[in-house]
Amino acid sequence: MILPKVRDPRLVTIRRGGELTDEDHQLLALWAADCAEHVLHLFEAEQPSDTRPRDAVEAARAWAVGSVQMMDARARGGHAMGAARPLRGAARCAAYAAGQAACVPHVPEHDLGAAAYAIKAARAAATAGPTTGRLERDWQRERLPERIRELVLEDQARRNAICWSVFDD
Repeated sequence: MILPKVRDPRLVTIRRGGELTDEDHQLLALWAADCAEHVLHLFEAEQPSDTRPRDAVEAARAWAVGSVQMMDARARGGHAMGAARPLRGAARCAAYAAGQAACVPHVPEHDLGAAAYAIKAARAAATAGPTTGRLERDWQRERLPERIRELVLEDQARRNAICWSVFDD
């Protein structure tokens, strides 16, 4: 479970009584898509003919620019998570990262799900030894748009424990 019991109003959209603007919501979706896409090759190497996770990443981006409805992006996220379920290791985590990214349009807090699963995928692949997770986390943080940087970093600190402690410094 990557969602908190108590929601941070800064990560709830204005139309639902929170403080998150549409522009910042779109930035969260784009960042989550970047996080997921960075490890997507780990899934595609194991399941080259299954496009569901890539479709989910593309849906997150398409929603952010207004060319896909939230429910379509969310559905593609569910399909990506379906692709993950029978797998293990890096491929499974990479597909879950894609699914989480596509669910950001529905619930903005899924952004950390995409990031956390991407870090777990990198760790499972262990391409750079024991520092792989930290390298992935740092790569993600370098790509955070300045406008949402503080929000995401504070959220990572707040939800680190329910995100498998992947955001530790």
